[in-house]
Amino acid sequence: MKNILISNDDGVMGPGILASKQALEGLANVVVVAPQENNSAVGRKVNIMKHMYLENYELADGSMAYGLSGTPADSVNVGINYVCDEVPDLVVTGINPGINISRLQITTSGTVCAAIEAVGLGIPAIACSLFLDDDCFKQDDEGNWYVDTDYSFAQKILAKLVKKVLDEGMPDGVDLFNLNIPSKPLSDKIKITRLADSMLKFNILERVDDDGNDTVMNVPELIEDYEEGTDGYCLLVERRPSLTPLNVHFGAEISNLEDWEF
Repeated sequence: MKNILISNDDGVMGPGILASKQALEGLANVVVVAPQENNSAVGRKVNIMKHMYLENYELADGSMAYGLSGTPADSVNVGINYVCDEVPDLVVTGINPGINISRLQITTSGTVCAAIEAVGLGIPAIACSLFLDDDCFKQDDEGNWYVDTDYSFAQKILAKLVKKVLDEGMPDGVDLFNLNIPSKPLSDKIKITRLADSMLKFNILERVDDDGNDTVMNVPELIEDYEEGTDGYCLLVERRPSLTPLNVHFGAEISNLEDWEF
């Protein structure tokens, strides 16, 4: 039986990682290693020459997972090189509550960058995220906000993709897949997409903190207009699962610089 390492950026006790584990445990031996705390939007940050604490956690279904006092990328690194008895055949990050699309935002995502970390260690990877509609955000009796969403459709789509990758391998030239899934789908047919340019625009607002100090706050706003064929259009307009193939070759074509002189 093949082996899968699962991680995320929301923390080892997040509901998305449990959903991912339960969706995939029938396909492979599954090991869960994730940050002890939420690490959303930390990108590929890693801790160098710092003590990190690896502890056992019991998930809601009674199964065991490992929580690391580090980042998502740290968790993948420690999972592959320390926790797993055998090198994983695949790394899956997520299911992340909240989408990760567009070329300008995916390198901010702890979910996607944990998958990139796996690729850097020679392991193919899938980053999986679930779009949250407005009615997924609710308040309890004390006014605290929380997310209430059904992961069952995302579990079905993720398992379908993982099975295909385990059976057939990654396509040539593809290092990882970025899978984004609508919470209210109009179709369960996965569509191959390209990255949109951006999914967010940022507004810098002036704020005063609790101590009366002047501060600024970075407030993102979700872009709603996307070109057809992009991950954003597929997910937000067509409301279908979007599968974007990625590689980690960031270099541009050097032949375009032949006329440059220094």
